[in-house]
Amino acid sequence: MQNMSPKQIVDELDRYIIGQDAAKRAVAVALRNRYRRSQIDPDMRDEISPKNIIMIGPTGVGKTEIARRLAKLVEAPFVKVEATKFTEVGYVGRDVESIIRDLMEASIRLVKQGQQEKIQAMADALAEQRLIKLLVPIEKKREHADNHQNPMALLLSLTSGNTQPQEPEDTLSDEEKTVYRNKREEVEARLRRGELEDHIIEIEVEESPKLGMDISNIGVGIDMGDMLGGVIPKKKKRRKLTVADARKILVQEEVDKLIDMDDVIAKAIERAEQDGIVFIDEIDKIAGKSSHHGPDVSREGVQRDILPIVEGSTVTTKYGPVKTDFILFIAAGAFHVAKVTDLIPELQGRFPISVELASLTKDDFVRILRAPDNAITKQYAALLSVDNIDLVFEDDALEALAEYASIDNEVHENIGARRLHTVMESLLSDISFNASGLHPRVTVRIDQTYVKEHLDAQIFRRNIDKYVI
Repeated sequence: MQNMSPKQIVDELDRYIIGQDAAKRAVAVALRNRYRRSQIDPDMRDEISPKNIIMIGPTGVGKTEIARRLAKLVEAPFVKVEATKFTEVGYVGRDVESIIRDLMEASIRLVKQGQQEKIQAMADALAEQRLIKLLVPIEKKREHADNHQNPMALLLSLTSGNTQPQEPEDTLSDEEKTVYRNKREEVEARLRRGELEDHIIEIEVEESPKLGMDISNIGVGIDMGDMLGGVIPKKKKRRKLTVADARKILVQEEVDKLIDMDDVIAKAIERAEQDGIVFIDEIDKIAGKSSHHGPDVSREGVQRDILPIVEGSTVTTKYGPVKTDFILFIAAGAFHVAKVTDLIPELQGRFPISVELASLTKDDFVRILRAPDNAITKQYAALLSVDNIDLVFEDDALEALAEYASIDNEVHENIGARRLHTVMESLLSDISFNASGLHPRVTVRIDQTYVKEHLDAQIFRRNIDKYVI
């Protein structure tokens, strides 16, 4: 963050999201303010709270994508929730504190991933050595094998979790050691060349006890598996797998051994508290005065429950208490029926920055089809290239597609950029169905004529639908 100005943040967002400059500027400033806050005196730092943002605009114009790309840009813990999924305390459903528990899970994954990257090479090396031992086991000597029939030796082997202990290399004679080491070196070389990936081996895999109990929404996020993990022994199951599949399991086991979970939890709590971003979608659906009966009875109650979390409180999770004072909250809604002023005043005050996102125009659709790194035209071209079809979209085809999408949004519900998926599926349905990959590679050029031939009838049918009773 220290190397990115708000303008540079907006430039990065422009790679994926077209238009909506006001919203991009608002989130860029909010993000930069986090870095500015981290650099000032600690006494003053605690007095500065994030300026939460509320986005107003129809569906499909980029509200969720802005928040998601923002979090990905700075590798911040991020969670997206829908306000309609929550109910007031006392009603059946999810309570709002589960938002922070979900954020904490996202933070744990983020920190573990970062630590795993540092120890990946070591974990790979340890897993490789375990694979070699499985591929080149030390043959038991008879006298040592007989010792394991001793009840005490058998009990010790069972309590150590190793029901089939391998003989140590020290028990081999010098000649046997030489043969064994030569064989290991040969297998190691073949393993690194990838010659044994399909070879079948048998490994032991730990299975967590299945208690059939999920009480994560009762307020404290209790994990019964974690609570009783030290009491109930982990069951081991022998599985026959290919070397390729076994390597993945062994690497993950080594990663789990090398990672210090106490350190992960401490860092994850700090990341969630200082860098966490929560995106609350469809907040307009819980706006407005609720009646005292029917399915909307708890809407205002949900607002009251969300308020202390946005305002700043401490939520108990299975990893420990998490403070929400400095988490950035971004709310969004279409607000077609309700207005922002229909939210309870206290909640409105916790979202001081309000930005409006405009509906997408034909020109916006053209830019969406052409400019972003992940443009939908590039996605379909990549998909069909698998089946030996090279799609090429002419400029006049993009103009025609944008016009059809714009007309469709006007005639029917305005679903924003998602309309392009509908139009593209209709346009390429024949090509997608007939492509098999069995034919030679061909180039298919999509021009304006092709677009009109495939979409004119469909648009005409949709236009007359509104006159048919």
